[in-house]
Amino acid sequence: MDKLKALETFVLVAARGSLVAAARTEGVAPAIIGRRLDALEAHLGVKLLVRTTRRLTLTHEGTAFLEDCQRLLADLANAEASVSAGGMKATGHLRLTAPAGFGRRHVAPLVPWFRERHPDVTISLNLSDRVIDLATEGYDCAVRVGDLPDSSLVSVRLADNRRLCVATPQYLKQHGLPRHPNDLVHFDCLTLSSDASQTRGWAFQLPGSDTPSGELVYLRPRGPLDCTDGQVLHEWCLAGYGIAWRSIWEVESDIAAGRLQSVLDDFAAPPNGIYAVFPQRKHLPLRVRLWIDFLKEHYSQRDFWARAA
Repeated sequence: MDKLKALETFVLVAARGSLVAAARTEGVAPAIIGRRLDALEAHLGVKLLVRTTRRLTLTHEGTAFLEDCQRLLADLANAEASVSAGGMKATGHLRLTAPAGFGRRHVAPLVPWFRERHPDVTISLNLSDRVIDLATEGYDCAVRVGDLPDSSLVSVRLADNRRLCVATPQYLKQHGLPRHPNDLVHFDCLTLSSDASQTRGWAFQLPGSDTPSGELVYLRPRGPLDCTDGQVLHEWCLAGYGIAWRSIWEVESDIAAGRLQSVLDDFAAPPNGIYAVFPQRKHLPLRVRLWIDFLKEHYSQRDFWARAA
């Protein structure tokens, strides 16, 4: 039995839904497809497909084996591609996800540029603030901002990200400046709703006698307005409704233009990271490796964030 051909046949039959359709794709008789499947099942000692005259159904073992076969064949295709065309020819479909606000500004504009470099790659981009299970939902790579929870995912740090407390100059002129994070109780704070992803609150570094020097503390300010969407908080902040805690990539251009002013800078927490994360794999597909390198190339450029803003 040619194992590779048997695996390719099994994947093809599962994709086409019948022996006849798979045989038509390969240009062979259905009986040949049937013999390959029989040999594969005999070799494995399990039934992969239940075949009747009307339909074809994967068994439980067949479903699990299909995922492994698809991954193996994709890895093989990328291994072949990596040693052809100067080692830079990527193929296949790339499924990406990123947070909605960050993704609109700093991921989506790069996707067409990446495909111009690698025209044999097709790309799907999902923008969502929901933390997606990459392995379960079939995504190749995610861009994530902030502290990463412990998981089986592999992460590559792409850039630093700082968060600042900001408000309009007009709001601060009317209400005054907070001198200490504890003063935020006297201000209108624009916060993410409790069901949003920012679970620990606003981070500050508080030197002094109350806490060890450099220790991070997390506050959960309250205010008259909250929202699950960070972009809405940004817009409310620009409209002068209060103080927001936003990422530098989101407000840097507003600060430079004088639309927003940062406060409590002496208590700002150290930067966290912007990461590319992907499922643990022995061999990372070439298209994923090139995508991560592409992000690192652009995010490391000093003027990228200003140009993107």
